[in-house]
Amino acid sequence: MTLARAPRAPRRAPADLSFTPDPALVEAFAAGEPDWLAADRRAALALFDELPAETNQLYTPYIDLRSADLEDVHAYEPSENAPGAEVDASWPAGVAVTPLRDWVRDDPAAAERLLATGAPLPADDKLAQLTRAAWNQGVVIRVAPGVQLDRPIVVRWPAGEHGRGLLTRTIIELGAGAKASVVEDLSGAPSGGGSQALFTASTEVVLGQGAELALASIQDLPANTVAFQHRHASIGEAAKLHWALAQLGGRLVRSRVDNVLVGDRSSVEQVEIVFGAEEQLFDLTSYTRHVGRDTTGNLLSKGVLLDAARSYLKGMITIEKSARGTDSFLGEFGMNLSKKTRSVAIPSLEIDQPDCRRAMHSSSVGPIDESQLFYLESRGIPPDEARKFIVLGFLEPVVARVPVEAERDRLRELLEAKWLAGTEGLAAA
Repeated sequence: MTLARAPRAPRRAPADLSFTPDPALVEAFAAGEPDWLAADRRAALALFDELPAETNQLYTPYIDLRSADLEDVHAYEPSENAPGAEVDASWPAGVAVTPLRDWVRDDPAAAERLLATGAPLPADDKLAQLTRAAWNQGVVIRVAPGVQLDRPIVVRWPAGEHGRGLLTRTIIELGAGAKASVVEDLSGAPSGGGSQALFTASTEVVLGQGAELALASIQDLPANTVAFQHRHASIGEAAKLHWALAQLGGRLVRSRVDNVLVGDRSSVEQVEIVFGAEEQLFDLTSYTRHVGRDTTGNLLSKGVLLDAARSYLKGMITIEKSARGTDSFLGEFGMNLSKKTRSVAIPSLEIDQPDCRRAMHSSSVGPIDESQLFYLESRGIPPDEARKFIVLGFLEPVVARVPVEAERDRLRELLEAKWLAGTEGLAAA
């Protein structure tokens, strides 16, 4: 007697995404919104259907979405109470922190200006269009011209509920001369068993003339969560933007940052760290486009990997013909602490304006520097402690830039806890 074999699940290609936004759900959101926003959702859905998972041929070999098992994930519907952002309620005059739906209803002209033309999500990115088409939560932070905050705005997004999709948008606008800091906390309850969860997050920043924003993000999502993140900034004349981004949690994290230095003398400083373990995958891309004159970009990415974790650190600096006097640097550095880890660094430059102060990139991937280890051990520090000092010191540049002391301490605790949890696997390797 021949036993019938159970049918095999179809094999997925690395670029296949197992989650598709429901057109009926998009229309359900659009039904209660202004015509321009409904049209914006539909246009994004059309782009999602048309675009490949990766449009940059340089990065196509490194896309891998196979660990995202999202077939059973359902996005929150308009009638459901999707988890919203937790933000302090009281702020001085000139500062408004509002749920996105309320802002669209109460100030549709400003909403159309920022959502449609302010810092638009990249039209060539399939996953950005997913958030644009099907977002079900959002928050808007607006700081009036000249207002300078003396305490950070902390935004907490809870995620990780099994089988659910939370798609969020955060809009930040600073008027001329305004100054503020924002801390973004992405976390959730321990995942346990069950199906995966989807969390998408866009952060869209518009900085007016002379404005200054420091934005820190601590991502410690549950292990069952697949996260797609997009950050896009339009930086005006003499404005300054400081990113401090920490990636620790999640099963699969795909992140993209777009900095557009539109105004003359504008600047961006971006520091991002990854601490991966087990079979986590971090796919991080950064695009910085210099448009104005005498602009400055300083971007640094660092990754530490344990067990069988993987990271792809990809960056592109574009200097347009109008960008005379550009000063731009991109550095990508990986530290592999196991033979099973894989870290790839791909820094790139596109220069159409030769009149630059500086345009350079640097990258390296390797194990712990043995000379550093020898130096610490020669001072009487045990080998395990020496390794911890080197690893955590390697990641400290982001920690130091988090603008809230309590959040800095929390990030240090998270990094040390992850190091201690991975020590056994490190010794086995």
